[in-house]
Amino acid sequence: MRALLAALLMLGLAACGTLPIAPRGPLDAEAAYTALYPYYLEFCGLSEIQKKPGYGADIHGGVGGHSTVYLNGACLAGPGYPELRICDGPNPGRDGVGLSVNEHFANANWVGIPGRDFFYHGDLKPGQPLTRAGYDATKAHARRLGLYDAIRFHDVVFAKLPPGYDATAAGREAFKYEISIGTDYAIGYARDRYCARVPMSRSQMGRVAAYLNSLNRPYRDGLASYVWSVLTDNCIHLAHNALTSIGFWPEWPTHQFVLFAAFDFPVPKNEFVNILRRANDGPTDLLSVWRDRSARAAVIAGDGLPTRPGALAVLEPATQDNALYNVADLQLIFYDERMFGSYEPWYRAIMAEPRYSDLAANRAHFAALYAGAQAAHQTLEWWRDNHPAIAASPDFPAFHARYADAVVPPHPVPPPPVPPAIARQHRSPASMGELP
Repeated sequence: MRALLAALLMLGLAACGTLPIAPRGPLDAEAAYTALYPYYLEFCGLSEIQKKPGYGADIHGGVGGHSTVYLNGACLAGPGYPELRICDGPNPGRDGVGLSVNEHFANANWVGIPGRDFFYHGDLKPGQPLTRAGYDATKAHARRLGLYDAIRFHDVVFAKLPPGYDATAAGREAFKYEISIGTDYAIGYARDRYCARVPMSRSQMGRVAAYLNSLNRPYRDGLASYVWSVLTDNCIHLAHNALTSIGFWPEWPTHQFVLFAAFDFPVPKNEFVNILRRANDGPTDLLSVWRDRSARAAVIAGDGLPTRPGALAVLEPATQDNALYNVADLQLIFYDERMFGSYEPWYRAIMAEPRYSDLAANRAHFAALYAGAQAAHQTLEWWRDNHPAIAASPDFPAFHARYADAVVPPHPVPPPPVPPAIARQHRSPASMGELP
């Protein structure tokens, strides 16, 4: 993203580097995780993309990267224009859909990719190399799925077509899949992933789906043409505000006046850190939750605390044996706001502390945290005697009662044993390489 980098440099933001990440985990790990948390949103900050020359489109992205969202327990409503619904059946955790925002789209904010494996890994199995034949077969698979059948791209996308593509309707349709692979689907062919996973209830996933459907509605109905903006409407806004719809944190407004938006800059790797800090280190004692407006509203609405067990960092490198993309030392940098502080200590803590990436450690941490909150919980009468101004709020009695419910863990204390597959999925700090 040259525009992204230029804008950030003008704002005087400091850039920091990346860490090594471990190879792809075992296939059974995801099923083990979803047995505990069948509904979750996974935000992924994606590294730059650097395609090798000489085969198809010449694609090079900046170190600001890209981001996507994967919704486990949500599905596409059917073929054609993308619309989300809650998955049917007794085991909704087996299905999911990936979402990608792209400046290429003219009649959609986002496109939906069915299935976690195809979204992240295309047609490759663990350890398989990416060959030209495999690359072409994956694009053919995507065309059979009809990913872009109902999606119109801006004309500028087709202004300079590479050899093998022409300006006919068929040529333009084929080019949609060429320019989108590694960004909207089969992401792991080209990009490293830094993902933050947030579990939620079925009803919360329903609200997330409704919110995301509302984003596409004006473009689907032809009332407007989607215009992507690095500052005021991009992939970060979609993910952030999807979490806002379940009371996770305040809204990030889109289409702000550009000078205002410049001081609240959307960057993929920053959002990875922000989500994990909010979900793991946000307020849990009653007074702090009350003072946090978003957390207070979530508790009153019955959505529980934004700070919750099961919110993990999940990292995966791009396919290493790779005939199509340069994947050595891919960059995804985050930016520090000189006025407000550095992301580096937060990022290093996430990479170093097992509770952010190991499910057993995470659940044990929250079991102790919630047990402490329960032990410290006081009666409504105590609050009226000791904090009369707070207790006098009309919302406080309902908040007080629902807070008590919110700090009861969704699983017994101490937490039950974690299936071995989950323990294998989430890496120890040592496996992630040395900090730079």
